[in-house]
Amino acid sequence: MKNIATLLCIAFLSFTSCKKESQPNKELTDKKEVETAIKTDLKIIPIEHATMVLEYENNVIYVDPVGGADAFKDQKKPTLVLITDIHRDHLNTETLQALDLSHATLVMPKAVAEKLPELKTLKNIILENGKTTTVATILIEAVPMYNLREEALKFHAKGRGNGYVLTLGKERIYISGDTEDIPEMRALQNIDKAFVCMNLPYTMPVESAASAVLEFKPKQVYPYHFRGTEGFSDVALFKNIVNKQNKDIEVIQLQWY
Repeated sequence: MKNIATLLCIAFLSFTSCKKESQPNKELTDKKEVETAIKTDLKIIPIEHATMVLEYENNVIYVDPVGGADAFKDQKKPTLVLITDIHRDHLNTETLQALDLSHATLVMPKAVAEKLPELKTLKNIILENGKTTTVATILIEAVPMYNLREEALKFHAKGRGNGYVLTLGKERIYISGDTEDIPEMRALQNIDKAFVCMNLPYTMPVESAASAVLEFKPKQVYPYHFRGTEGFSDVALFKNIVNKQNKDIEVIQLQWY
């Protein structure tokens, strides 16, 4: 009787152990910081909507900082600030004035520079579409961002704003800014991480964003800037469209809102 009880106990422990090991790992999509299956030295911290902090080695990059100083109270001081366009969800002068930018280089298109107040910064660089610059060890390429649909042309004119491609070590990072699935996006090559907008009426629907991503094939894509006038875009649909046709593209959803 004792032997039977022992065997039953061993069988039960084996079953529960196997069951525990077979449970899938919980995805980290609800965290402010994420580590993915692809090895990277880049730390990505979403702040809100189009605003993020990227940390790489000794570089702290603020992208379109908005939300006031409180939004960055837990962040390191910036060494580089990228601004894509003139709208308040990208260019917020009150936030810029509230931040310590004394050790930061600001990179922006001309239209932003014309609206920017005098700030105490290390350096300001005006970068037009198609131009490049290097800050510290970071190669920065300014790429176009604009609308294609007739009803949306009033929002983002070609040549006014910048998307950016950053080279951080061996990785190329694409930040779309406010754009549709323009030819310049579709022609991108060797992109490791892509931050792609998708909100109506200002940028593009998820179907267009997915179509562009499937063409330029980044290793990873992060939907961002997906709040429009009618609420949030369906980023789950975006992921489904992309992975139905290409399972090798990793779609990562961070907590932007």
